[in-house]
Amino acid sequence: MLPILVRGGHLALYLGLWVFVGLLLAVLLVTQSGLGWGAAAAIALPLCTAFAFVCLSAWYVSRGMPLATSGALRIAATALTAALVSSGGWVLISRPWLRLVAARAPVTDPELVTATLQPLLFGFGVLVYLLAMALSYVLAAFEASQQAQRRSLEVQVLAREAELRSLRAQIDPHFLFNSLHSISALTSADPPGARRMCLLLGDFLRDSLALGAEDRITVARELALVERFLSIERVRFGDRLTVDVRAGNAGDCLIPPLLLQPIVENAVTHGIAHVLDGGTVRVTAEQVDGTLRLAVENPCDPDRPRRQGGGVGLSNVRARLQALYGADAWLTAGETGETWIVQIGMPAV
Repeated sequence: MLPILVRGGHLALYLGLWVFVGLLLAVLLVTQSGLGWGAAAAIALPLCTAFAFVCLSAWYVSRGMPLATSGALRIAATALTAALVSSGGWVLISRPWLRLVAARAPVTDPELVTATLQPLLFGFGVLVYLLAMALSYVLAAFEASQQAQRRSLEVQVLAREAELRSLRAQIDPHFLFNSLHSISALTSADPPGARRMCLLLGDFLRDSLALGAEDRITVARELALVERFLSIERVRFGDRLTVDVRAGNAGDCLIPPLLLQPIVENAVTHGIAHVLDGGTVRVTAEQVDGTLRLAVENPCDPDRPRRQGGGVGLSNVRARLQALYGADAWLTAGETGETWIVQIGMPAV
C-alpha cells in the first residue's frame, strides 16, 4: 500500500498541498481564459483534488523503474508516457465539469471556453505529473538511504552483541580455572576446607549463571556476588584475606553482570596470594554527577615479578565497557605505593 495512505495525517497533508496546486491552476485559468475568480476556482480546486489521486500512480511507476537498474532514457520515456496518459484521462473525465461551470459563468461562448481550457489543462497535467514522478524518485532515494542506514545499525548491534557474548564466554572458563586451581591447592593441605570450598563454589556458580543470563543487574547484586566469591577464597587464605565491600549511593545503578568478577579474581590471585601477610580486598561503588565509579583495591608486593600487559581479566572488562558504552566509559589500573587500584567509570543508569 502507498505509504501516504497508511496514515490519515499523511493523506491530509498531501491533499493540502494539492489545494495550493489548485490555486496556481486557478490563477492560470484567470489569466489565460478570461474566466472570473469564482469560475476558475470552481474548476481548478475539484479537478486538482481528483488529479491528486491520479498522481499517486507515479509512486508505482517509480517503484517499477528503479534508478539503480533502469536506464535514463527508459525512465524518461516511461515517465513521459505515464504523464501523457494520466493527463489525457484527467482531461477526458473533466469535460462534463468544464461544460457545467462554463455554462454558468458570465462568458459569451461557453463551448469556446471549454475548448480553450482542455489543452491548457492537458499541459498543466503533464507538467504536474512529471513533477510528481520526480518527487517519487526523490522519496524512493530517501527511503533507500534510511533502509541502508537502518541495516547498518542492525549489523553494528549484531556485531556488538556477538562480541559481548564472546567476551562473556571467555570470563566463565577463566574464573573456573582459577577456582579449580584453588581447590586443588587445598586438597592436600586442608581436605575439609577443599570440600567446603567445592560446596561454596557450586552455590556461587549457580548464582553467577543466573546473573550472567541477564543484560543488566544492580550494583548491589554484583557486589553480593563478589562477596560470595571472596568467601570461597577465605577458605583458602584464612585470616590473610579480609574483605571490605561498600555499595554507597550506587546500589540501584545498573551494570553488566560479572563486570567486577575478573578484577576481584586478579586482586586475590595476583595480589593477596603474593603478599606474605595478606591484606584487604576493598570494593567500592559511588555515583557522582551522573557517573558510576567502581574501584577495586588490593595490596601488592612491590618486588613481585611484573606481568606483560593487563591480563585476560582486565582486557575483557575493558573490551566489554568499550562495546557497551564506547567513549562514555573508562578503566584505569595502576599501583600506588603498595596498593593496586583498578577504577571504572561509566554512565549511571
